[in-house]
Amino acid sequence: MSEVSATTEFSEDERRALEPYFTNLDRPVFALRNLPEVVKAALFARYSRSPKSLRRLFLDEFLDDGLGGSTAAVGTERSERLFQRVLSDYGDDSVAQLGGAHVAVEGASNVLTKALEWGRLMAYLEQSTRYIPYTDRDDGAWRYVVPAEIADSPLAQPYRDCLDRAFETYARWIDPALRYFEERFPREEGVTGGVYRATIRAKALDVLRGMLPAATKSNVGIFGTGQAFEQLLLRLRAHPLVEVRECGDAILEELREVIPAFLTRVDRVDRGVVWSEYFAENRRQVRALADRLLAGVEAEARPLVTLTDFDPRGEDKVLAAALYSVSNLPDDALQARVHAMSHDEKSELLRAYVGKRSNRRHRPGRALERTAYRFDVLADYGAFRDLQRHRLLTLEWQRLSPDHGYVTSPAIADIGAEADWRRTMDETAELYRTMVAQGFEEIAPYALPMAYRVRFYMEMNAREAMHVIELRTTPQGHPAYREVCQAMHRAIADDAGHRAIADAMVFVDHSAAEEGRLEGERRSAEKRGID
Repeated sequence: MSEVSATTEFSEDERRALEPYFTNLDRPVFALRNLPEVVKAALFARYSRSPKSLRRLFLDEFLDDGLGGSTAAVGTERSERLFQRVLSDYGDDSVAQLGGAHVAVEGASNVLTKALEWGRLMAYLEQSTRYIPYTDRDDGAWRYVVPAEIADSPLAQPYRDCLDRAFETYARWIDPALRYFEERFPREEGVTGGVYRATIRAKALDVLRGMLPAATKSNVGIFGTGQAFEQLLLRLRAHPLVEVRECGDAILEELREVIPAFLTRVDRVDRGVVWSEYFAENRRQVRALADRLLAGVEAEARPLVTLTDFDPRGEDKVLAAALYSVSNLPDDALQARVHAMSHDEKSELLRAYVGKRSNRRHRPGRALERTAYRFDVLADYGAFRDLQRHRLLTLEWQRLSPDHGYVTSPAIADIGAEADWRRTMDETAELYRTMVAQGFEEIAPYALPMAYRVRFYMEMNAREAMHVIELRTTPQGHPAYREVCQAMHRAIADDAGHRAIADAMVFVDHSAAEEGRLEGERRSAEKRGID
């Protein structure tokens, strides 16, 4: 790429003024720095309607107080006015994609974290139940949320008593679980103490996390654009749970400290308020209709994963899509040609398109997006909360309840915790039913441990399926979601009959051996620098 002539483009004074805000002044590719989000967004918005270069535009229209070098003020107020004009007058919502912010939400229940992580166009990191034992207390209280809806009701004390016992039971069995896994997997020669302890602890916490209720507190880090935060806040403010709505209000308050111009519509009566009411009213109407139309219909027994929808011609369509960019034929003509190919020709073409993948991050192109799979999953809530964070696919879930029972790891009996485990499940289910009977159906899921099953669907194209299934079957993964994704892979091959696509997922791991998990955990611990 050609370079920009610094001598003709900018004077020495201009260069001094620009240097704090741009990574270079003489190349055609550069990054912005040390600028408020609203300035960056407004600068790009103006950029799309100006013949000037970005750096010249910044000098002419956004840098205030002359050319005072690094102390020059940037036109934040002017940027906010421009941003608002573009967004309001032109309706150009894409401008709201040009700036973003990081937000931390601490002490959130796992019910709230699922609401926070619903959006596709954001990035999330959530506190792990695998590496952090929930044995510490906050001012003497176990780390769970008491929903505001019952905080001052007669249910509050029974709720606290039940969840206290669940946490106490969880904490009491950590040491026996550690000893059990130490005996089952003795430390091998050459394995450092830190790596070994991290591995054993992960196994113990994996097994016991099923006792933790959905009310368990977690911390979530979120990064998103202004547009993504606006959509998140509109949904949170329409939610039936007080914790979720209050979190939405708190996020809005904090974001107005850093990106106020991006969020002016959220609580306007004629804009965001109406929008949130639309979401809430639709939800109420559908819920009421579902209660009437589905009354008396009982769910039949189902396996862990059911492939409920797929395209029988999906592989042919993928192959036609693979040929599209390297041919001059229209899509339907390519489909007809592929349909007439022999099995060997089809196999050869798919192998060529997939290529030689040396690791799971080497994924073929968009042709694999031409066919999709819809899976109905009935897994424990712990597995759901891990799989729910895959955002490119389409995922929706039902309310957590005791109706589908719970999952118990064989290790629970092996360490001697089965009686306590079942007591915890029974007591929390009884609390759930009491809360429902007293009119608290929306918040009753807070009481249920993560071992209880929840029904959800995941719909994804083959390319996303390759990513999810290969990632979530790695040996160091949690057994619960490994089992879900192993079943998905088998369904693609056997139920859909897309064996060639399934075969392209060469990094799917179907092993069940604990030794495989031990090795995976060892590699993970070593990457984290644990000695």
